[in-house]
Amino acid sequence: MDNSVSMTNLVERLHAEGCSCVIFNHGEVSCCRERGVRDLLHLLKTDRSRLDGAAVADKVVGKGAAALMLLGGVKAVYADVISEPALELFEGSGVEVSFGKRVPNIINRAGTGVCPVETLCRDCLTAEECLPLIERFVEEMSRKNK
Repeated sequence: MDNSVSMTNLVERLHAEGCSCVIFNHGEVSCCRERGVRDLLHLLKTDRSRLDGAAVADKVVGKGAAALMLLGGVKAVYADVISEPALELFEGSGVEVSFGKRVPNIINRAGTGVCPVETLCRDCLTAEECLPLIERFVEEMSRKNK
């Protein structure tokens, strides 16, 4: 990571600007604002180089977000909240992971159960296995919200 931007700077920006996640790569800092994994999936599919070697500060990282970050080649991640399944997926990947709070699972927005993406990816052993499930989920949600 460039010395001019530390993970602490990214976390400060994450909170100050109300971003869902902040990405630093190629000397640029960008702020994502979509909910869930949409921004990460979009970058992975359209501009993977923005993720490759990046440092990411994110509010919530579940197994789905972890999978997308791994597939994109992210090198360092900070999460305000991270799930145990996400940490397990990151294990042995070489990604530098730090967090504020570790939880058994990410909870859905309604607070009534486990996040649907976390549930979808529950039995996946690799990031590659998670990708088609996440793509299908985001596609279905986009159709419902039109």
